[in-house]
Amino acid sequence: MSHRIGRSTRGLPLPQSARRRFWLWLHGSAGGLMALGVAVGIGAGAGAVGFRELILGATRLFTGHSDYSAAGHVADPHLPGLGIWFVVAAPVVGGLFYGPLIARFASEARGHGVPEVMLAVSQNGGRIRPRVAAVKALASAICIGSGGSVGREGPIVQIGSALGSGLGQLLRIPESRMRLLVACGAAGGISATFNAPIAGVFFALELILRDFEAESFGTVVLSSVIADVIGRAAFGSQSFLALPAFQQRSYWEYALYAGLGLTAAVVGTAFIRILYGMEDLADRIWRGPAWLRPAAGGVLLGGVLLAVPQLYGVGYPVLERAIGGGYTARFLFVLLVGKLVATCLTISIGGSGGVFAPSLFMGATLGAAYGDLVGHLGPQLVGAPGAYGLVAMGAVFAAAGRAPITAVLIIFELTGDYRIILPLMVAVVIATAVAGLLGHDSIYTRKLRRRGIDLRGGAVPLMQRLTVADAMRPIPEPLPGDASISDVVRRFAVGGDRAVPVVDQGAYAGVVAVTAVDAASERPDATAAEIAVQVPTIEPGQRLDTVLDLLLHSEVDGLPVISSAGEVTSWVSHRDVLTAYQRLLRVEAAGPPSGATAWRPASDAEPAAVVS
Repeated sequence: MSHRIGRSTRGLPLPQSARRRFWLWLHGSAGGLMALGVAVGIGAGAGAVGFRELILGATRLFTGHSDYSAAGHVADPHLPGLGIWFVVAAPVVGGLFYGPLIARFASEARGHGVPEVMLAVSQNGGRIRPRVAAVKALASAICIGSGGSVGREGPIVQIGSALGSGLGQLLRIPESRMRLLVACGAAGGISATFNAPIAGVFFALELILRDFEAESFGTVVLSSVIADVIGRAAFGSQSFLALPAFQQRSYWEYALYAGLGLTAAVVGTAFIRILYGMEDLADRIWRGPAWLRPAAGGVLLGGVLLAVPQLYGVGYPVLERAIGGGYTARFLFVLLVGKLVATCLTISIGGSGGVFAPSLFMGATLGAAYGDLVGHLGPQLVGAPGAYGLVAMGAVFAAAGRAPITAVLIIFELTGDYRIILPLMVAVVIATAVAGLLGHDSIYTRKLRRRGIDLRGGAVPLMQRLTVADAMRPIPEPLPGDASISDVVRRFAVGGDRAVPVVDQGAYAGVVAVTAVDAASERPDATAAEIAVQVPTIEPGQRLDTVLDLLLHSEVDGLPVISSAGEVTSWVSHRDVLTAYQRLLRVEAAGPPSGATAWRPASDAEPAAVVS
């Protein structure tokens, strides 16, 4: 532990007992957890403010404008001689900066960032390298500022999460709390970036932590609120998007919103497939060094931006104009397809940025175009096209991210209009359900599955850390092979076991389960050896998750453990597996004591009998 924590205000060392009490308070108490959550919220809020300023500075550096997507086909005042052709050079130059930065210092900063945070929470104990925060912030700001058609939410989630993880690693807190601090950083980043503290909480709980327990909820809420206060102090309390009021003309529109949900499911699924399809294509084509790939691919991205400059960067001004009815249905379709291509191209060439804002952009253009088309049914039946754009923003993200709660809440917080809730829920639920039928993974989990990682395995990653040696116990007293049925019944009545091994003439002959006694009652002359069944034998070094699968498919509740010499030395049952797993859970929650080495589970007792 750092010496700074163990000193009083006068610079004198605190007594060892005082340092120990502070350590225990910070690592094991609810108050200590709340203090850590506040610290992470402050860091995430400050990180979000700094990151937005970085993006603004990079955009002005590359374009001479605060947001080039709103400027149209205009020249960069810094390079007037290039005219509008500077948008072809900007992604190339930007790639020459952030490409080597990512390749040299933090390869995990490439892409949209959220899957890496999910993996850290699920399988790495919440550990993220502290340098990721700085590299991700700088690389994403340069990528977006130089034309990358991606969002800022993925980077700020990774930045905030890295700050939370870095604090946890510095203070050596238990993994269970470190995972929670990672989620606090994600929530704080979303909250401060979008002025949406409720959506930030549920983004962290639904996507990152996948845990809605009371302790987790309270700590994440605290971090989100603190970060939001910092964001509002820096940027004001108004929404970062100027959206029109929601309008609904008739109850018949619910059917139209259901159809919009179906359409959004198709767009969200297409987003996932095209994104990773283009990544695969880029991997097959590119044979040069990784650091040069963003610059080389920047030529293609520049060509797209030259044709449709509204796709430059995040593009929130264009989104606002689309919702406000500033484009025709035909051009809205061009923006929808163009954003899909530009975002997928930016990430596939090695860019750094999020996919949340692009999904909102695609939803806005899709919904506005949809609203314009169905508007021909009559103004008395159909609301303004912008209303459908608002709903489609949430529906497309829900289809791509499979996070319906977050999708509903963030659109509600952006609009502040309760009237949107019912149509929004209809479209979001349908979009999520249909997208689940069209594809197995979300846009986040797909990236991990391509690496062979399935986050839906639940307890398996933790179970994989245990072996048979962690769960085995002394073998139950064996039955002799010539024991009668009445002897077998008496053995189960006295011993309390549900399965026991059988030894016939000194050799292991199988296992008798308590469930086999009733079936053997029709054979009163049978012996234990005759009713015994053969079951798989296991070894001390075998992983416990595979043993659990064997137990689930076995006829008996217990498997014999054999030594390297081929002798049956120990025993493992369902109860033994659960006991070992519960023991590991308790230790994970408590964490190792200060200065201790990594903990290794061990069985409660050593083998006491050997059956040869």
